[in-house]
Amino acid sequence: MRERHIKKELGVSWIQVRNETHVFASEDNRHPLIDEICRKLAQLIYQIKLIGYKPDIASVWHDVEDEQREEYLSYHSENPAVAFGLISTPHGDTIHVIKNLRVCNDCHTALKLISNVTERER
Repeated sequence: MRERHIKKELGVSWIQVRNETHVFASEDNRHPLIDEICRKLAQLIYQIKLIGYKPDIASVWHDVEDEQREEYLSYHSENPAVAFGLISTPHGDTIHVIKNLRVCNDCHTALKLISNVTERER
């Protein structure tokens, strides 16, 4: 890919809350509620680890240590979008996140477990 000057498309997720579209990109921290989103995401990861979630670090191709790979996974674009949806909508509402790329295996597993611990429809 480098030799051909091909770049991978950036993973982006959208969520609409109260008729406003919020866009999240991987490792993007420009959202006005990013601190609250990060706290919620950390809480969710803690909760799903209690019920058996083990991050699939094989999904991360960066040449970094395993702990850093886990960090990269938690900030794939759909995770902050879901965390934002959870803090911005009433309990029980369905959250719809749209992505421009497919969801990796780890995120798919994590999102199913998040749906269970938050009692949200998946």
